[in-house]
Amino acid sequence: MRFAIFSDVHANLEALEAVLADARNRKCTRFVCLGDVVGYNANPRECVEVVRELDCPVVKGNHDEAASRLTPACDFNEIAERAIAWTRDHLADQDKEWLRGLPLQTRVHDFTIVHATLDTPEQWGYVFNNLDAAASFTYQRTNVCFFGHTHVPMVFVRDGSVRRERVEHVRIEPAKKYFINMGSVGQPRDGNWRAAYCIYDTENNLVQQFRVKYDLAAVQKKIAEAGLPRLLAERLAIGR
Repeated sequence: MRFAIFSDVHANLEALEAVLADARNRKCTRFVCLGDVVGYNANPRECVEVVRELDCPVVKGNHDEAASRLTPACDFNEIAERAIAWTRDHLADQDKEWLRGLPLQTRVHDFTIVHATLDTPEQWGYVFNNLDAAASFTYQRTNVCFFGHTHVPMVFVRDGSVRRERVEHVRIEPAKKYFINMGSVGQPRDGNWRAAYCIYDTENNLVQQFRVKYDLAAVQKKIAEAGLPRLLAERLAIGR
């Protein structure tokens, strides 16, 4: 089976549609979403609709939680808080209900998915180094786990010790464990503006990263017209 695995869409409809089209061109028929469907960009309702129509496994991200709860966001920076408030006002009640009901982690086929960490998924911790990854490996019951949240592609491998490896092609070996982040669809932060996702070929034990161009100018225009912070449009062009 070929799973297209994507994360951190953040209401970037053009990027999401480009990723899904690319995945289908690469013969993917199964999709998995690692959370943060909404937040930052200007098409939250449309992105929720697209992901729901995929009828695929989805886990909850911190922006999904903040945008769907009744109390104001208080654990974000000022720009993120403004975007969450705008997003909440532009989601239908059924969208919020769906987001609230998403699980924090789940198992798909023979791998695990989570937005943040496996040790404390509800605390939305970040995994950037070997020590961070080691905590999640302690709770990982499958050989492979995919996570999001950082918007930065990275692969951690445990085979006695924990280390980082190259991202583009990961050959899964049964004696090892893998904690894999393939970056963000809607707001990459690794210096590459193109939307990121991966394909997990379970028959060939191969994970491959792909980057996809999309209509960046259209997304930036929507952000400006929506009255969202200008920085959200500017950062898309530099992938930061």
